[in-house]
Amino acid sequence: QVQLAESGGGPVQAGDSLRLSCGASGSTVYIAAMGWFRQAPGNEREFVAAVRWGGGSPEYADSVKGRFRLSRDIRTHTIYLQMSELKPEDTAVYYCAAKSYGASAFNSWGQGTQVTVSS
Repeated sequence: QVQLAESGGGPVQAGDSLRLSCGASGSTVYIAAMGWFRQAPGNEREFVAAVRWGGGSPEYADSVKGRFRLSRDIRTHTIYLQMSELKPEDTAVYYCAAKSYGASAFNSWGQGTQVTVSS
């Protein structure tokens, strides 16, 4: 099993920047991909960004492309989400997720961290 722990959320103003972190522990050798999802009140959880652990460029949702950047530290199994030009519609609980080799979907989740953007 993989355990994920997020940090870095909080209240910000529109136009501000914020960086989220997520560290993985446990059976990290089985991680095939890591990423971020978010869920706003009344909405379903949606994809934000993800990267294959073996290499390649991160993928982004259209709504955050150009404003958010996902990076990773392979040595510590940590990913970061640098969020810039934040908008009120970015307000959500942000979840870190990991997908194991052979899994068809992300199958490990963090507890979530709240990001609140006020106008």
